[in-house]
Amino acid sequence: MGTVPGRRRTAGRREAKEQKGSVGGAARTTSARGRRRRLGPDNGEVAGPYVTFLGLPPDLNPPDSARAAILPLPYDLTTSYQPGARRGPLAILEASTHLELYDEELGVETWEAVGVATLPPVVPDTRGPAWALARIEQAAREIVQAGTLLASLGGEHSVTAPLVRAVRSRHPEVGVLQLDAHADLRDTFEGSPDNHACVMRRLLDAGVPLAQVGVRSLTGEEMELIRRRGIATVFAREAVGQPVEAWIGRVVAALPEEVYITVDLDALDPAIMPATGTPEPGGLDWYRTLEILRRVAEAKRIVGFDVVELAPLPGLVAPDFLAAKLVYKLLAYTFLLNR
Repeated sequence: MGTVPGRRRTAGRREAKEQKGSVGGAARTTSARGRRRRLGPDNGEVAGPYVTFLGLPPDLNPPDSARAAILPLPYDLTTSYQPGARRGPLAILEASTHLELYDEELGVETWEAVGVATLPPVVPDTRGPAWALARIEQAAREIVQAGTLLASLGGEHSVTAPLVRAVRSRHPEVGVLQLDAHADLRDTFEGSPDNHACVMRRLLDAGVPLAQVGVRSLTGEEMELIRRRGIATVFAREAVGQPVEAWIGRVVAALPEEVYITVDLDALDPAIMPATGTPEPGGLDWYRTLEILRRVAEAKRIVGFDVVELAPLPGLVAPDFLAAKLVYKLLAYTFLLNR
């Protein structure tokens, strides 16, 4: 098993190992002991301590030189069925420390080529969804305005709306690719326009171009809205039953040059992703999901993404690992594909 200087797996290493490594050509001598630490001071806006993505010590991927920033969002205030998505970011980060860092598809160690910083999580404002989402948008804007790619870990799906608003502050023409079992186009749900079931409606109302893949659960009103607004929606029956080549052109054509990707993990088949708040039968498998994401990344420029709705199941870590590896693959596709 390959190692990175100072990389700490969550299982822990009792022995300290000094190894030499390099980032940007600079040699470093690091120790595995005591390398995990919290990033930044406690300013009332963060919760922690969290592990870093991939278990990399911050000095190997310092925030001021990283091209991508991992933003954990432990928020599930409007979850309507199974709660627990607030624990998703930590589960993804913990699972990520057990990923192998070499990408055999692209032939590269993504973390070295990209530079990935893990930021402090945004503490939910429990006064209500509007306050919580406003806080998320503020934190995300700071990252986007610094020119760093925003890669967020949910948390429930409602967090995508403020994330996209933040990205639009720098990329005003951005469109959204949504992988999801649900249309999420309700105007309100359970009394709130900021519910997770309304997130795509908020973006649609703001004029954001939208393409959906994997949908297999929606209301009649949402179906009518899809038809009336001409939303490019590839329902799960087609997305799974036909080759990606047969329909991906519609998705690509519906999106502008710059794209934000949101992956609600319930887009995947619950046989491989049971750990979600609202699982639906059927759905995408692992390699089809990667094929969709790669095809879009080859055709467009990804300017941000999120992976949301992981609700960890005690004793079942495979979904956590899948989510962590999906984040790592998205980083690779965003930065390392030759267009």
